[in-house]
Amino acid sequence: MLFADALQLALRAITAQRLRSFLTLLGIAVGIAAVILLTSIGEGIHRFVLGEFTQFGTNNITVVPGKTKTGGAPSGLPSSARPLTLDDARALERLPHVVAVTPNARGNAEVEGNGRTRRTLIYGVNAQMPAVFQGKVKIGQFLPVEDSDAGARAFVVLGLKLKNELFGSENALGQRLRIGGLHFRIIGVMEPKGQFLGIDLDDTAFIPAGRAQELFNREGVDEINLSAEEGVPSAIVAAAVKERLIARHSREDFTIVTQEEMLKTLSNILDVLTLAVGALGGISLLVGGVGIVTIMTIAVSERTGEIGLLVALGAPRRTILALFLGEAVALSALGGGFGLALGIGLAQTIQFALPSLPVHTPVAFVVLAEAVAIAIGLVAGVMPARRAARLDPVVALRTE
Repeated sequence: MLFADALQLALRAITAQRLRSFLTLLGIAVGIAAVILLTSIGEGIHRFVLGEFTQFGTNNITVVPGKTKTGGAPSGLPSSARPLTLDDARALERLPHVVAVTPNARGNAEVEGNGRTRRTLIYGVNAQMPAVFQGKVKIGQFLPVEDSDAGARAFVVLGLKLKNELFGSENALGQRLRIGGLHFRIIGVMEPKGQFLGIDLDDTAFIPAGRAQELFNREGVDEINLSAEEGVPSAIVAAAVKERLIARHSREDFTIVTQEEMLKTLSNILDVLTLAVGALGGISLLVGGVGIVTIMTIAVSERTGEIGLLVALGAPRRTILALFLGEAVALSALGGGFGLALGIGLAQTIQFALPSLPVHTPVAFVVLAEAVAIAIGLVAGVMPARRAARLDPVVALRTE
């Protein structure tokens, strides 16, 4: 039998029972649409979260006090780890392939200025903070380069939101600001950075790390942040950092976290999440496959006489098998195409209605979803098609 004739017979069988065929392919379409929609949302969240982290650069390294990786988790016992100091940060500046280093001592404090009071997040850093976290100054300048610790001049740089909350449209440069019990002079305002995992990066103030230690009554800093040269593996820089700090502390009482390592772990978690939500949509595909098996089994029973006539006229059994398999695949392929259009349309509608919800539909998902739909039709049609091919022509004609 020619391929064109086989295709014509399959399409005629589908159009002969329009309602039944439509309901069958609708099951596949709903499954494909669910997979496309859920994986689009999952992939969108994946890209959004990774984008949140990479906005600070792609080759950052963080050192925190205390060894938390030995044995896979912290012991939960009180730690006697030596705190990280400003001298540690300065020692790391001299390492090869290190572009910038900043200590980081943070905490919440009450900020008062221009007759207004607000509690916000205070970061104790140094002049290299913008280079490490890719920040930019909108007005004025950032903290100057100074060697002294607690003796650093009492300057402060405000996030844009904090500046607007305290001074509105007025010029804040040169104004006095009280943070906790200390007084500072405003020398700059940062460009907006937005939110990071629920933290408003614009509702912040940056002061010298030595002043932050005095403000929060701390001996050390919360962490040290480094930025390595682009193209240099972060593992090489991390190894140099580890060697330098062990030489200073006489033991490894700190933890080094590279952004590359963190992003890899985070990406793996988000990949699992995307596959999980896609698998939930795959349940609908399974139901659609059961529907094809049911409909094709009914079709074999209804067309017993037709099958007997084809075999009596000399049609090989593999042709009968191919006819019914082709019909099942055609149903699933049409359902898959309809489901793709529905799923992509819903994803775009959600993105238009809720711009804050990230939605992204990769082309690979679209191609894979259609391939899965065809494969389901092929698998679901095997059993009914084999039953049709094995019918005895005499018994089939007698049934008719």
